Amino acid sequence: MIDVATLSVIRRWALREHLSIREIARRTGLSRNTIRKYLRADVVQPRLAQRTIVTKLDPFASKLSGWLRTEANRSRKQRRTIKQMFLDLQALGYTGSYNRVAAFARVWKAQCHAAEQTSGRGVFVPLVFSAGEAFQFDWSEDWAVIAGVRTKLQVAHFKLSHSRAFYLRAYPLQTHEMLFDAHNRAFAVFGGIPRRGIYDNMRTAVDRVGRGKLREVNARFSAMASHFLFEAQFCNPASGWEKGQVEKNVRDARHRIWQSVPAFPTLSALNDWLEQRCQQLWQEIAHGQLPGSVTDVWVQERSALMPMPRPFDGFVEHAKRVSPTCLVHFERNRYSVPASYANRPVSLQVYADRLVVVAEGQFVCEHPRIIERNHQGAGRTVYDWRHYLAVLQRKPGALRNGAPFSELPDAFKRLQALLLKQPGGDREMVEVLALVLQHDEQAVLAAVELALEDGVPRKTHIINVLHRLIDGTPEPEPIHSPQALALIVEPQANVVRYDQLRQVRHAS
Repeated sequence: MIDVATLSVIRRWALREHLSIREIARRTGLSRNTIRKYLRADVVQPRLAQRTIVTKLDPFASKLSGWLRTEANRSRKQRRTIKQMFLDLQALGYTGSYNRVAAFARVWKAQCHAAEQTSGRGVFVPLVFSAGEAFQFDWSEDWAVIAGVRTKLQVAHFKLSHSRAFYLRAYPLQTHEMLFDAHNRAFAVFGGIPRRGIYDNMRTAVDRVGRGKLREVNARFSAMASHFLFEAQFCNPASGWEKGQVEKNVRDARHRIWQSVPAFPTLSALNDWLEQRCQQLWQEIAHGQLPGSVTDVWVQERSALMPMPRPFDGFVEHAKRVSPTCLVHFERNRYSVPASYANRPVSLQVYADRLVVVAEGQFVCEHPRIIERNHQGAGRTVYDWRHYLAVLQRKPGALRNGAPFSELPDAFKRLQALLLKQPGGDREMVEVLALVLQHDEQAVLAAVELALEDGVPRKTHIINVLHRLIDGTPEPEPIHSPQALALIVEPQANVVRYDQLRQVRHAS
């Protein structure tokens, strides 16, 4: 292979100085056929032969290409990573490096993208939505500092397709009850409901993806759509551009919102801030296609939305059996239930922020939902000491070390410390606690505090004070008596009267 300088000399001798091929061959020492080839090709630089590199990945190239083609047809959250494919290749006998596999995947994706552009698959048609026609929904994963801890959050994104008004709400999980709560709150902020909702094939909505547009929609999701009277439309698998507005909103929210999000003490405080921040951004962002800001167009679109009905009762129901310790188990946590339901089946209705226990169609109790766990992964136990009063009346000794009674109000704890020093004080304390079953707890606490102030920590006095508080009877006027009493008329001794009594005859 001749270099560029020799090629330049050959072209100059032949084309400018008109030397013969024989003379050029004599001067350069090259064959006449070689000189004819380069002059006939009319190239300035010689074409170098491609270097052939043999790698350890070559025997597995077809297998890896098939994997990449399969994963490309799956949804984004279900795809295997290149690292996982590398580990699978190692199980098949591949001994090369991860970098070679990653480079192969990059080249394969670039070739597929170029093929799509050539075939027209990368060409799209801009969409236009009328007022009140549709909204788009998607989930994303983002991070925020909650109570001093950096926490991963599942964020629900809503976007009205016409006005481009958007709404974000963060949750700890992507579950049905979180999805239903997000719809209730988003429609309340938007001021109504569009005619159509556009979703991807998320597991909380679609049980099975069929051929074409056929979907087996989850029963609870269908119930929510029927309640709000909108049509649910699902995108084709791995076709995020079919709901491109909310996909772009997920990307834009990361630099508009999440990069500047401050720390919050609770998740509820973060969601309140997100709602205010979204509405503030509506005023700052221009619509782009229509005059005015997002807020201006949303005000016009609101009249085209269906009025908001009552919120959807978005719970997920689980059948549970109450343990002998009056607890139901859910997500590694335990929640107390009234003792009368021990060892009985109940229904647990799970909401985004609370748990409701129902038995035989009747409300039993309610607890705030706990999702976080301790560092060892163990769950927590939530007690309500009122649930154990029926057991405590039969077993008053359990008051001393019973776990549910460690959370008694301060007034009850001070009364307990005084009563347990006396014989039978534990039973008397149980009878005081049982007053909350017939009377308001705050009234009972007030009566106990007044009894402690009077220095009479007894059940009878507490009941007396409680009835005065309930009946509205004012406190009796205190009697102020002097320290020493002086008689105005002192009695005189009369011994004659005693002798007269002795002379009286009495019947025997």
